[in-house]
Amino acid sequence: MHAIKTPSFLRPASRPSSPAPQQSAPPSRPDSGIGMERARPLQRLGLTTFRKASPAGPPTTNGTPTPLPQDGSYLELLSLKLSEAVSKALAQPNGPPTATEQVSGRRPIPNGRGHALGSLIAAELRAANGSAHLYRAILRSLHRPLSVLLGNLSSLLLPLLSSPQLHVLPSTAPQGAVLNPTQLHAASIATLAGELLETFDEFGLGLDGDVRGDGLRHVREGLHSVVTRVVNPFFAMIKNELLPLLEALETPSSKPAKGVNAPHPAITSLQTVMPAYSRALARYTSTPAAQNALASIVISLIWRALVALSSRPYTGGTPPGSPAPGGLKKRRSSPTASPPMTPPASRFAIKLPSSRPPSPTMTATSSSAADARALYDLFNLLPRPDAAKPSTQLAREAVDEAYDDIAAMPKFFDDVYSSSALHNVYQTVAKLNLSAADIPTLIALPILMHVHGNGESVSSLLGLEEHKYREGCLTSFSRAEECADAVGQGLLSKFAISPGRESVLYRWLEAELEEDS
Repeated sequence: MHAIKTPSFLRPASRPSSPAPQQSAPPSRPDSGIGMERARPLQRLGLTTFRKASPAGPPTTNGTPTPLPQDGSYLELLSLKLSEAVSKALAQPNGPPTATEQVSGRRPIPNGRGHALGSLIAAELRAANGSAHLYRAILRSLHRPLSVLLGNLSSLLLPLLSSPQLHVLPSTAPQGAVLNPTQLHAASIATLAGELLETFDEFGLGLDGDVRGDGLRHVREGLHSVVTRVVNPFFAMIKNELLPLLEALETPSSKPAKGVNAPHPAITSLQTVMPAYSRALARYTSTPAAQNALASIVISLIWRALVALSSRPYTGGTPPGSPAPGGLKKRRSSPTASPPMTPPASRFAIKLPSSRPPSPTMTATSSSAADARALYDLFNLLPRPDAAKPSTQLAREAVDEAYDDIAAMPKFFDDVYSSSALHNVYQTVAKLNLSAADIPTLIALPILMHVHGNGESVSSLLGLEEHKYREGCLTSFSRAEECADAVGQGLLSKFAISPGRESVLYRWLEAELEEDS
């Protein structure tokens, strides 16, 4: 039979459409959980919560890293955190790459990565709060991640050391980059290792070779080896380039030019290359480990400059262009001379002003005092070790003493070259002793012998060849200080005979030896 149809008014109504949400109206029931859930910001459900952060960004070094809570899983979490920090230290930086810094598709490691890793290690070590067992446990947790870091740095550095681009002199072009990409990568690797070594120095890590120590000596030596393998060849290249220019200062410059006291050609060459070399050295020496290596290079360059200036022959005498004595005296006519002849008629004619006669060619000579001042200004462009850090204070003091020596040279040259006009020997000696207070005795002695001596050199008076004397006594500041007493005593007996005991040379050397003894 026919099925009985359900009337429409008995059918269940379909789900009514939800009304449009009113954004401005508050929920009808404030105490309802649904209303509170909808009141939360929608950003909590965004994808940013689940998005993994990119590890390529540089680590933040603005604040001190927060140490982990010291619970039962502390050491395990610390190992994971250190491994992650090592990965971030070696990660590529963000930003578009440039052609002047890429090597094999990689960019240089930014500065500060080693400081960030060192800050993390320092924060965890300080969090030990004097607990010896926990402190040693943290040190053991450093072995694996730091060994991985050292291996990665060595693998990145190895192809750079074999590249010929690493041994190219810095560019002196005004608009060009000073260092090439290979040198930038090598300097960045050495900077990361040097920054991490600062934390090692702060906590004294890796200094004990005993197996019962912290066990980080191989890491410390490896990081130091990374720095030296990068900076030492570069420093040696700069030194070999500057030494011939400094040694050329020993020969006086003499060439036709307009004026006198022209700078030495070596000074002109140094003024061209020194600004570029100083910027390149500053990039390589941003860490104390590299600054200590630079100190010996700077001191040796200053010493070679002092030896060259002190060995330069004295070119005294009448200044160029000055008339000889008596050259301007007018000859008087004798009373028995014949009367003058009648002047020609051209004498009474109108005379036109004649053109200026051509000035004679003057010889430009470089002044020793002026060259010494120029050298001091050029050396001031070079970077120096940081005086605020304990690991570089001794190196800074040694460098400052070398700078004091070359800073005193211009005044000493002026005093020596003007001392011949003074008649009082004791006043002259007192003045010279004051100006030579910061200059080594074996550097000041040849300069004084050029003016007050008999034209003989120190080596000839000692009965030695010049190169043997320099190899034995003039190799460094310390060696010259060791030989000063023996050389001075040997020359003092010679000066007593000539030029005499009352001479400036004898009295000055006698006062120098008494002061040093």
